[in-house]
Formats: sequence, C-alpha cells, structure tokens
Amino acid sequence: MYRSNGFISFLLRRVTGIALALYLIAHLWVIGSALQGPQVFDARLALVQTPFFKVAEVGLLAAVFYHAFDGLRLLLVNWFRVTDYRRSLFYAAFGLAALMTLAGGVPILVFLLEG
Repeated sequence: MYRSNGFISFLLRRVTGIALALYLIAHLWVIGSALQGPQVFDARLALVQTPFFKVAEVGLLAAVFYHAFDGLRLLLVNWFRVTDYRRSLFYAAFGLAALMTLAGGVPILVFLLEG
C-alpha cells in the first residue's frame, strides 16, 4: 500500500501543499515588512537573497509544478473517469513537473553560481 502510485501521489500532494502554505507565510512576512520602513524591508529582502534561499526557491518551484500538475491529473481522473490511466497520468504529471522544474531551476542556480 505505501509503495503504490496513489499513496506516493497523496503524500507528495500533501507535502507540497504544506510547503506552499509555509511559503505564503514567509512571503507575507517579507512583503509586510515594507510597512515597517525601507531598512527593515531591505534587511529581510537581503536575507532571502542568500544561497540557501535560492536553492529553496528551486524546491518551491518543484512544489508548485508538482502540486499543479497532480491537481490537473486528479481533475482528469475524477471528471472524466479515466481510472484505467491513473498510473500513466501520475508519471506524466511527475515528469512534466520535473521538466518544468529543470527549465525554471537551472537559470536560478546559474544566477546563484555566477553571483
């Protein structure tokens, strides 16, 4: 049971959903600091420009893409009753998320390495 595609999809969807919710809180924390003055905002903005956060940004990108494509997969399965293709659709969603993460993550990491 714990190694089935359905469980892996379920687990990844929950983990990415939590990651996106945590990102939203952090995003509001940084953007909300603009109300406290330019010094506070610049300090928090400098914090999120560190290499750790750039790598975390690639992880966030992966979470966004997987969560989105898996959500579309669920809509297809539930609305059109294509339950025979659940496994293939899972691999398609995972593969598309991986490709899109590479396409978006490589420029972020190149920018990080070039400084």
